Amino acid sequence: MTMLSEEKVFKDPVHSYVYVQEKLIWDLINSAEFQRLRRIRQLGTTFLTFHGAEHSRFSHSLGVYEITRRIISQFERHNYPDWPKEERIVALCAALLHDIGHAPFSHSIEEIFETDHEEWTVKILLEQSEINSILSDYSRDLPQKVADVIRKTYSQTIVVSLISSQLDADRMDYLLRDAYFTGTDYGNFDLERILRVLRPYQGTIVVKESGMHAIEHYLMSRYQMYWQVYFHPVTRSSEIILRQIFKRAQQLYRENYTFKWMDESIYSLIEGTLNLRSYLSLDEALVQYAFSRWQHESDALLAELCERFLNRKLYKYISVKTISEDWLQEIKNTFISIGLNPEYHMEIDYPMDRPYDIYRMEQPMIDGKEKAPIMLLEKDGSLSEIASKSDIIASISGLHQGNYHLYYPEEALIRHRYQLSAKMKQIFNISE
Repeated sequence: MTMLSEEKVFKDPVHSYVYVQEKLIWDLINSAEFQRLRRIRQLGTTFLTFHGAEHSRFSHSLGVYEITRRIISQFERHNYPDWPKEERIVALCAALLHDIGHAPFSHSIEEIFETDHEEWTVKILLEQSEINSILSDYSRDLPQKVADVIRKTYSQTIVVSLISSQLDADRMDYLLRDAYFTGTDYGNFDLERILRVLRPYQGTIVVKESGMHAIEHYLMSRYQMYWQVYFHPVTRSSEIILRQIFKRAQQLYRENYTFKWMDESIYSLIEGTLNLRSYLSLDEALVQYAFSRWQHESDALLAELCERFLNRKLYKYISVKTISEDWLQEIKNTFISIGLNPEYHMEIDYPMDRPYDIYRMEQPMIDGKEKAPIMLLEKDGSLSEIASKSDIIASISGLHQGNYHLYYPEEALIRHRYQLSAKMKQIFNISE
């Protein structure tokens, strides 16, 4: 392994410093595909709710690398026999590169266009790219090994556990980083303590029994971040409008609408013909520029949605415990009667319809579909699932809460309030 002549250091607001000693890691950081992550926000549209949430997937990826590096260094310093030392470079590369396949506003774009950032990550690793060239120059089989870690099919499951589990470097970094940049305290936990109690054990990462309370703190922080930040209803509103913009653009494309402005990569996204080159040219600057141009499209609905997103004229919401089809149809009919389009001007949202979970007492991973539970290593060498030992974790495990939210353009209902029935005014809390 070629080492840098002088250690490189990134000043980081979360970890204080990120250390790079290997030339391979330094070259990967300086690749075009990794530098692209500077132009993709870690939290998508959350900056419209928490104005400080402008941090990028670049800084998050460096943070995941740093946590992984520290975990491995501890394993090697204590010479734990269950840590395969030859896997160090694979683990570090996977930690650094785990997010390179993200699109701008990733989860929203994935939903509407049915893309998968992990599959694009694998494409970047295995197809013609600067990252593939750097990895291949180090070792011909390294791109495939890192891709297998991302796919969670790598033979050394302990490496997968470091990057993707219910207590992995990815989650630990984004909780701390997201809390820092949103200005909240919900996501803070004792990272130093957790790192000290992690142990490699029979192909996975476990927690020393004495570290249970640190894990309780971590999972409670995770729980609070979901409900106070990730599931925030204002952020959900901005995500809805973002999805509606692309949904409308896609519908117009299918109707052979002629756009006044269209970028080749965005056209390929809408058309469903993205190749790796055009995918990598997508970033948030390009998407927001597209929205600024689409404000002037002749399609009034697309123009309205783009203007709403850019100027933060978000949908309001009402919260309800249950929804009946008759009740929903009555609202749709009302919207149509005042000139609104229910397909775009209203959406029902439920917070748990998201790719997040607090903690789940799953069975061990099978084909990467489930994430193994957090296991405690007892003094006698036996393992116990953590929720069986912790009442706190058992109480939040698999916990679902929250009401349905119906999002809508409040100002339109107020403008047409004299056309609304008394029942509709009551539902949407509109006075004369």
